[in-house]
Parts: sequence; C-alpha cells; structure tokens
Amino acid sequence: MRALPLLLAALLAACRAGVSDERPRPLADLDPAKLPVVEATLGQAPEAAPPTKRTAPAKVVVKLEVREVVKDLADGVQYTFWTFGGNVPGPMIRVRRGDLVELHLANHPNNAMPHNIDLHAVTGPGGGASSTFTAPGHQTQFTFRALNAGVYVYHCATAPVGMHIGNGMYGLIAVEPEAGLPPVDREYYVMQGEVYTHGAFREPGLQPFDMARAIHEDPAYVVFNGRDGALIGDRALPANVGERVRVFFGNGGPNLVSSFHVIGEIFDTVYPEAGARPNHDVQTTLVPAGGAAIAEFVPEVPGTFVLVDHSIFRAFNKGAVGMLKVAGPENKLIYSGQEIDEVYLGERSAKATEALDKVPAPESDTLEARMARGKAVFMGTCSTCHQLEAQGIPSVFPPLAKSDFLMADPRRSIHIVLGGLQGEVTVNGQTYNNVMPPLANFTDHEIADVLTYVRNSFGNQGAPIAPEDVAAVRAEMPKPAPTGHP
Repeated sequence: MRALPLLLAALLAACRAGVSDERPRPLADLDPAKLPVVEATLGQAPEAAPPTKRTAPAKVVVKLEVREVVKDLADGVQYTFWTFGGNVPGPMIRVRRGDLVELHLANHPNNAMPHNIDLHAVTGPGGGASSTFTAPGHQTQFTFRALNAGVYVYHCATAPVGMHIGNGMYGLIAVEPEAGLPPVDREYYVMQGEVYTHGAFREPGLQPFDMARAIHEDPAYVVFNGRDGALIGDRALPANVGERVRVFFGNGGPNLVSSFHVIGEIFDTVYPEAGARPNHDVQTTLVPAGGAAIAEFVPEVPGTFVLVDHSIFRAFNKGAVGMLKVAGPENKLIYSGQEIDEVYLGERSAKATEALDKVPAPESDTLEARMARGKAVFMGTCSTCHQLEAQGIPSVFPPLAKSDFLMADPRRSIHIVLGGLQGEVTVNGQTYNNVMPPLANFTDHEIADVLTYVRNSFGNQGAPIAPEDVAAVRAEMPKPAPTGHP
C-alpha cells in the first residue's frame, strides 16, 4: 500500500511536466530610429491580412479612416454603419511581437460623429482611446509596442460605446509570435456582430438604430462580416480537399457570446481566445464579445460546410450563417453520402401501413375516399401528438376525440392547421397551453381530407371540409415575412 502514494505522486509530477507554462522571453530594447519602416498591408474581410514574414522588429505604420456610410444590411435593407475603412468589420491588421506600431486615425470630414479606437493589443490607458479622440475632419496618431502575441479585437470607444460598436466599429489586430504562425493553405477573416434595428429581421428599407433593443440585448440581426448573407452563395469561402484552412474569428459584440461551429467539420486546432496555448479536436468554440479565436481544420471531403453561431436561432433566424465550399475528389470511406432512404413507421407500422394501403386514387372524391386519405395523413402526422385514437395527452396535447373546440368552428380549425397555434385553449372544459407548428406545407386537399376525417371519426360528426374552404382561408392569411435562411 505504501507504493500507491508514491505512484500517484509520480503520475502527478509527470502530468505537471507535460504542461508548460513557459512565457515568451522578454523583448529586447530597441532604438526606434534604427527600425525599418513598413506600411501595414491590411486585410479586407473575408481575406486575412498576409503574414509579416519578418524575423526582426519593424516600425509598422497603420492608417485607418473612419467613414459613416449607408450600406446593405440584407437584401432590400439598408443601415447607416459607422466603420473603420468603409466596411464591417474594419481592416485586419497584422504585426509581429516586438514591433513598434504607429497608428493614424482619420475621421472623414463628412462624418457627423467624433470617434476613437481602443485596440485590445495595446498596453496603455484606454487601449489608445484616450489618444485618438478624433472630431470629423481631423486625424490623430499614437504609437505602441506590440508586447503580447495573440489576436485582439479593436473597436471604437467613444460614448455611447455600445452604440458605436453596434453600428459596426470593430475589427481584429493579429500580433504574430516572433517565429510566426505555422504556414497554412488558406487564411480567412470572419467577425460576428449584432445589429439593433428598429425593424424586424429583413424588414425592408433604411433601418434606424434601436437603443432600447440594444440595452435589452435583443438584436434583430446577428451576422458575419457585417451583413446577412455576407458569406453565402457567390460570396461563400472557397477551399479544396486536403488544404489546411485557418479562420481568424472575432466577436465584435457588443453583447452576445458566440458559439462558433462549422457544420460537418471538427477543428483540428483551436487557439481559445486566440492565446498561445492550442486545443485540439474541438467541435464548437466559445468566443466572448470583444474576443477572438483561431480555428484550423483540413476538409477531407468536398461539399458545402456551413459556418454558424451554434446558438442556432441566431444562425437561421438572425443571419449568423456562412458557407465554405470545398472542391475536390470524393472519399466514400470518410463520408458515404446517403445510402438508404426508405419508409420507417416504428410501432405504428401496421396501423399506418393499413391506412396507406386503403388510400384510393387521388381522382376519387367520394367521402369514403377522402376519409381514407385523411386517415393516412392523420396516422402519419397528427397522431404523433394527438395519439392514435385522438385522445391527446392530459395537460399536454388536447384531444381531438369528441372535441367541442374542434367542432365549434370549421374555419378556425383550418386556420390553426395552416398557421399553427400557441397559447391557452380550453377543450372539453380542460385548459391546455402548448405549441402546434403551422402545417402550411400541406396541400389544400391534404388539409381538407384530414379535417374531414377527424370531424367524422373518434366520436365527432360534422360536415366535410372542401379543398376550396382551405384555399379561401389560406388566401386571407397574411403572407409570413421571411425569418431565416432556407
């Protein structure tokens, strides 16, 4: 037994030995007058700024201009963005640890607001904000030394700070370690940000900023690279099978944490919060507001891989979605594609198959034929919640059997099937409060047939519903505004 504590101590020591907390060596002093002067090559999203490819410090001159511009936020939607350089996000800056950075900030004379810049890579008051408060038609300058490697957010810090960031004033500055980052085949620059418009998602026209929504952290848009669809379709990021892809991913905020994920890929390497210590084999990485990460992966098969904030309603209902289109040869061993597509009816197979087998040809419009077709729809869809005998589930799903609510108003029943139902209803004296999704994807004939079946089964007796009745209700309903990507 005495050997056990010794073994545990040895294992603990071995674990500690495998974890290095070694810090980079201190930077040597430098003489600014002797440094070579380099004008920064900036990256315009989604293209990353190129690697410095330098082995010694330099004086790097960075020039940014603030522009207040009206740009597309979505198709048919405009917004007045406040920007570094005319785009959202602002240009990506890339320097090397130890560089002396001379930053120039110009505020275009046509702008209405003063602005400044706070770079999280700066060690000094306000990250440079106190040195760059710049009125329209003026320019300012300050110098800092890049002491720490990493990828850092920069943003405007003029009051109200959240409004300036929410209007698009953010970007990334990458400070490479002295040896540089390992080479890869492709590098991309993507930033997430929220937009607080007065109108709803994709409501057309020029939209104003809504301070109340911003304070309540309720953005109408959560987008990549400044607009809905910035990385979709013709604007998708390209790559090839076998290429190593590096994404510099930042979160401008101003409020929400991002759950960055690429559907169909696993990150081989992630530098969490863009620090020095990598993690491996990561599915989703958290990126805080005002933070960044580096994610790397190698696509093994071709196809379209979808970038999302995996707080998933933001992706498909607020715009935080993009695409990486990968070309190259298939590898069926890694991913086969669909191999089987066949009917599966589970424990309902006998009853559902019987109902389907009895469905007459569609041209038959006798009541018996319509009841058979309606039963098939009921067994395949409605019975999931309302149960096989339409008895419902107590306190959860209301019964359709002997239902006073169902039989009282045929048009209301059609409207519920088409548009869904949410909130309290009273059925046979009992209160239910749940959600029924809309089934507007069903044809007029399918809805008419299933309602006719239910209205004349399970102890109910009522007049049949005609497809023309459904079409009339459908025509009266407002067309839903798009609320997400297909």
